[in-house]
Amino acid sequence: MEIKVCIGSSCHLRGSYEVIEKLKQLIADNKLEGKVNLAASFCLGKCGTGVTVTCNGEFLDGVTPETVEGIFNERVLKAL
Repeated sequence: MEIKVCIGSSCHLRGSYEVIEKLKQLIADNKLEGKVNLAASFCLGKCGTGVTVTCNGEFLDGVTPETVEGIFNERVLKAL
């Protein structure tokens, strides 16, 4: 599974670094290091919607450090 987090200017200002850190923690806590590839990506083209994340190519807009755990549980844990 591949997760990409936008680190473009707009997403950076909206907390993409914190989203990445939370995802790193969730991947480690669930021992998914070999199953989930987490990467930073420059602009994903959805600058007006908040931090943009893709999960296996599916766009998830407006992700925040507060909502990322629920998204991880729904999109990653259920898929694996």
